[in-house]
Amino acid sequence: MLLGMITCALAAPWIAPYSPGQQDLLNSLLPPVWQPGGSWAHPFGTDQLGRDVLTWIIYGSRVSLVVGFSSVALSGAIGVVLGLVAGFYRRATDAVVMRLVEIQLAFPFVLMALLVAALFGQGLGKLILVLAVTGWATYARVVRAETLAAHERPYIEAARSLGLSNARIVLRHILPNILSPIVVIATFSVALMIIQEAALSFLGLGVPPSIPSWGGMLSDGRNYLAVAWWLGTLPGVAILIAVLGINLLGDWLRDVFDPTLRNT
Repeated sequence: MLLGMITCALAAPWIAPYSPGQQDLLNSLLPPVWQPGGSWAHPFGTDQLGRDVLTWIIYGSRVSLVVGFSSVALSGAIGVVLGLVAGFYRRATDAVVMRLVEIQLAFPFVLMALLVAALFGQGLGKLILVLAVTGWATYARVVRAETLAAHERPYIEAARSLGLSNARIVLRHILPNILSPIVVIATFSVALMIIQEAALSFLGLGVPPSIPSWGGMLSDGRNYLAVAWWLGTLPGVAILIAVLGINLLGDWLRDVFDPTLRNT
């Protein structure tokens, strides 16, 4: 599932039957090919402006992948760094980072999106920033807990006795040993970010309407559910398949990294 989504995103200009900006008002709201009146010229039908739905679904995978992976990479970097600092130095540093985590978790996600949209407007980069800022707290909490557990282990004491610097201990001895939960969390977070991007685009807080996105298609299609169900249903199915594929990958990675789960 994930491989198919990545293939669609990378090969969109070659596999999409039309340009995403191409309109044909004479053929607006055509049904899918399996419905009466459908045509193979538009296998998934057309929208209210005569744009090909299949083309928009294919190009929409680009936005979902870019937002999902970029926001996870940015939020993961922030959360891992803060979690390592809090778990290694503890005391006042730990208290400050954990208070920031609690504030972040208490701050409403939609409210932050509204603030960013009001101050800076819509845009792909701004959407990634909002998702990254709201997603780092999970990494920080998990990494902090893992770092606290690793802090007292014998190999860390041995590294200290050899006179290694704190940075070397953290980067060479602690971080490699706590990567497995980070990778699993990041995998599941990609699916979450795709859903959140679709939700923000549905509310008009995501990417501009001129950019193909699955959330934007859902927003447009809700007004035509009675006469053109495919406008909202088909992009919803695309989101379902993408998120399901990523979650299955996350389950597999969790089993691989956890020997107790793998042996059962």
